[in-house]
Amino acid sequence: MGLTIGAVAAGFTRDLEFDLSRVEALIRHGRREQVQLLVLPDAALGGYLNDLGDPALDDLPPALALDDPLIAKVIAMAGDMVVCFGFCEADGPRRYNTGLCVTGDGVLGRHRKVHQPPGERAIYAAGNEFAGFDTPIGRLGMMIDYDKTFPEAARALAVDGADVIACLCAWPTSITNRAARMNEDRQSRLFDLYDRSRAAENQVVLVSSNLTGSIGGLRFLGQSKVVGPGGDIVARTWSKAGIAIAEVDVRAEIETARRVLHHLDERRPEVY
Repeated sequence: MGLTIGAVAAGFTRDLEFDLSRVEALIRHGRREQVQLLVLPDAALGGYLNDLGDPALDDLPPALALDDPLIAKVIAMAGDMVVCFGFCEADGPRRYNTGLCVTGDGVLGRHRKVHQPPGERAIYAAGNEFAGFDTPIGRLGMMIDYDKTFPEAARALAVDGADVIACLCAWPTSITNRAARMNEDRQSRLFDLYDRSRAAENQVVLVSSNLTGSIGGLRFLGQSKVVGPGGDIVARTWSKAGIAIAEVDVRAEIETARRVLHHLDERRPEVY
């Protein structure tokens, strides 16, 4: 039986009420399409940093504790849908770039971004683990944008039994050498390459969501997609806002991919 997956490409801002209304609209749209797993981008509540070189300290994303009423509202909106979304988490004096996976019953999983580009290190504390978690639709894992650059991150989730990996992104075009056309941008190529590679090397389904639009000097790629365990893109948004929707028989697709070559079983950790 297929799982209907939606990968969101959309823009979010510092205006939390606006963001909440956009999240509600996206969940409503997903429900009309019978989506069972909806993956929203990183920074869906409060937006991302305005600069990766020198983030403005007077324009940081609002930090929300896990028990903030806005988080509770997203949980209530989710209902029987599994929804992943990103936000700036407040934990005492520390901020984390965090992804939550929820249904109407509460929080199913949390991931704090582990790998940080230079601009984030001054703002966010780093997470310290990659762990799968069980949901009503199967075992999932989460990464946040730069995490997917490192093969070990997705591998750790796959080894921990995740059949589906949700990668929530705030991934901009190249900062140092922006191309005139989005599809020629170096970061655009890397974004797709990492999505397809992480799915294929672990033989899992990968759901990649990303911001669109601009914040400060950053212009975001979009390019949200659902990738099968062979590295094939089965649905994508390209650079525009929208939801890439695909129905995937997750277990059947994974079993087919691993029938002859089973990458996880054939690893040789002792020689790496």
